[in-house]
Amino acid sequence: MTPIIQIKDVHKHFGSTHALRGVSLDVEKGEVVVIIGPSGSGKSTLLRCINRLEEFDAGSIIVDEIPLDTAANINAVRTEVGMVFQQFNLFPHLSVLDNIMLAQRVVRKRTRDASTGNAMMLLEKVGIPEKAHSFPLQLSGGQQQRVAIARALAMNPKIMLFDEPTSALDPEMIQEVLDVMLELAREGMTMVVVSHEMGFAKAAANRAILMDEGMIVEEAPPKVLFTNPTQERTKLFLSKIL
Repeated sequence: MTPIIQIKDVHKHFGSTHALRGVSLDVEKGEVVVIIGPSGSGKSTLLRCINRLEEFDAGSIIVDEIPLDTAANINAVRTEVGMVFQQFNLFPHLSVLDNIMLAQRVVRKRTRDASTGNAMMLLEKVGIPEKAHSFPLQLSGGQQQRVAIARALAMNPKIMLFDEPTSALDPEMIQEVLDVMLELAREGMTMVVVSHEMGFAKAAANRAILMDEGMIVEEAPPKVLFTNPTQERTKLFLSKIL
């Protein structure tokens, strides 16, 4: 089968900084890929290029057989790719329910009843149906991130991108978010996750990838990468975080 994400020789510059240096990566449908690496290694930039939140300077990205080369194609891809950020980016003036319903109404053109039903089903899925009528500032960080995941899932995406989704959370709230992500992985959702949560990588990922200085240094199944890396850079990085 054709990989659902095809990244070929992608380069990205921020001024004089060469943030991505010829990155190539295929992700299969239903695969969970976790990207690790030091700060500034290009992980988040690569993730943002997948739905063209960040423009790249050279190379190609094809998502679900749609090349990211025209405005129409970019919009088509964005409707099929959900993204969860470090910060929750919820609308503070809208209730939890309305946050999850908004894009369904505007982009998917669903009725209010259909949007409400879907939102409530997703709040059940992420474990906080009782928070439907609360506002974001009334929730813990972990609860807000679970709402953000529900909002992304409300669009019925084929792919979910997670950009360090637990990095802004207190330690005791991290697991409740990871549990939701683990369940998505078990259900077969294609996921690309930038994270330092090695437990999640071991439990859910098909592949772990180490990036450094804008390049993929090494990739392997998590148990192999974490216990028997072949590259010295990987060994050095893991020695500091494991």
